[in-house]
Amino acid sequence: MKYKIVFYTVGRVMLFEAALLMIPLAVSLVFGESCAVAFIISVLIALVPGLALTLLCRGAQKDIFIREGLAIVALSWVCISAAGALPFVISGEIPSYIDAFFETVSGFTTTGASILTDVESMSRGLLFWRSLTHWLGGMGVLVFVMAIMEKVPDRSINILRAEMPGHSVDKLTPRSKSTAKILYYIYLALTALEIVFLLLGGMPLYDSIVHALGTAGTGGFGIKADSIASYSHYLQWVITVFMLLFGVSFNLYYLLLLKKWRAALDSNELKCYLGIFLAAFIIIAVNIYPLYGSVADAIRLSAFQVSSLVTTTGYATADFNLWPQLSKAVLFLLMFAGGCMGSTAGGLKMSRIVVLAQSVRNELRHALRPRAVSSVRLNGRRLDPQEVKSVHSYFAIYITVIIAVFLLISFEPFGFETNLSAAVSCVNNIGPGFDLVGPAASYADYSGFSKLVLSLAMLLGRLEIFPMLLLFSPKLWSKR
Repeated sequence: MKYKIVFYTVGRVMLFEAALLMIPLAVSLVFGESCAVAFIISVLIALVPGLALTLLCRGAQKDIFIREGLAIVALSWVCISAAGALPFVISGEIPSYIDAFFETVSGFTTTGASILTDVESMSRGLLFWRSLTHWLGGMGVLVFVMAIMEKVPDRSINILRAEMPGHSVDKLTPRSKSTAKILYYIYLALTALEIVFLLLGGMPLYDSIVHALGTAGTGGFGIKADSIASYSHYLQWVITVFMLLFGVSFNLYYLLLLKKWRAALDSNELKCYLGIFLAAFIIIAVNIYPLYGSVADAIRLSAFQVSSLVTTTGYATADFNLWPQLSKAVLFLLMFAGGCMGSTAGGLKMSRIVVLAQSVRNELRHALRPRAVSSVRLNGRRLDPQEVKSVHSYFAIYITVIIAVFLLISFEPFGFETNLSAAVSCVNNIGPGFDLVGPAASYADYSGFSKLVLSLAMLLGRLEIFPMLLLFSPKLWSKR
C-alpha cells in the first residue's frame, strides 16, 4: 500500500468538496438565508484536512493500483459525508450530527432516505446542497475530480472501477481522464435537457434545477412533503422519462454519439431493463385501476412509480403503501433490480441479473445434457468463467449484507415490513420503503445506532460492497 498517494488524493477530494460547498453558499446568499454562515464555516473546516493532507503527502508516487483505488474511494466517501453533514448541524436545521450524517450519506449515495419530517421548512441553500450531493454521487465524486484535475495519477482506472456502478468498467478512451470527462459531458447534457423540459412545463427555475439534480443522480430528494405529487401531470411524465434515461448505461449513450446504433440497441442488458419495466408497469397499472377508476391515472402513477423504483430514484407521486398487495409485491421486487451497469442507478444491476439468469438456464440445460457446452454472454461479449464467478460471489455477499443489516436494526420497535424494507432500500440506494418508512414517512424514528448501520448500508450499496468492507481489512493496509 502506497499511503502517500491515498491520503494525497483524499486531501484533494476534501479541497474539491470545500469548493463545491461554495455553490449552495451562493444559493443561500441569493435567497438571503442565515445558513450562509454555516456554509462559510463548513468550507473553512473542510479546507483544513484537505490542505494538510495535500501538503504533507506531496511528491507521492503517482501509480494507483487496485489496493490504492479501493482505499481512496472508501476513505473519500466517508470523509466527504462527514464534512458534508457540517452545514446541517452548524445551521441548527438538523441539530443531531448522526441525523445530519445519515442525511448526507443518503445524498451522496443517491439513496434519498431522509430523517426530515418537515422538508418544506428547510432553507433553500441546504435543500440545494442535498440535491447537489445526489448529482455528484450519481456519477461518482472521484470521477468528477478526475474529470477536472489537471494531472491524473497513473493507473487511475482503478479508481473508476472501485467507484463506478456495475461489475466491470469499460474505458471509453485509452485515458481514464478522457473517459471521466466524456461521462460527465453526457451527464451534464442530460441534466440540462431535463431542466429545460421542466421549465417548459411551468416549474420554477429553483425547483427545476433541484429536481433535475435529484433525477440525474437517481437520488430522489425533493423540496415538498408530497415529493412530486403536487406537480402537474406533464412534469410527472418528464421526470418519469428522465428517471428511465438515467438508469441506462452511459456507455450506450456514447455509442449512440458515435452513431454505433446497432451496438447500442443490441444490448441484452438494455432489453432486460426495458422488459422488466414494461412487465411491472402493466401489472401495476391493471392492479391499481379499480383504486383510481381512471385509465390515465393508473398508467401515469404506475409508470412513475415503476420508473422510480427500478432506477432506485425514490421519488413518489402516490403513497404506494395504500396500493393492493400485488402492486406492493412487484415494487418490492423492483427494489432489488436497479438500473444498468454504468448508470447512476443503484441496486443489483441489470447486468448481474442477465448473468445470473443465463447461469441458471445453463445449469438446467447441463442437468438434461451433461456434455453440453454453454456460455454466458453480456452485450454481445462472451464472459469468461472468472467474470461469471465474480457475479455469483457478489450476489452471495449482497444477500448476506442485506440480512446482516436487517438483523442489526431488528431490535427497533417496528414491524417486520418496516425493518426489512428499510434494509433493502438502504443497501439498494432507493430511499422509501414500506409501512413506517414509506414514501409519506421518514427514518426519523430510528435510533442513532440504527441510523449509523443504515448509513453504512447505503455506502456499501453505492460502492458495491467491496471497497467499504476491505477498508476494515488489515491486508488492504499492509505494505506488501
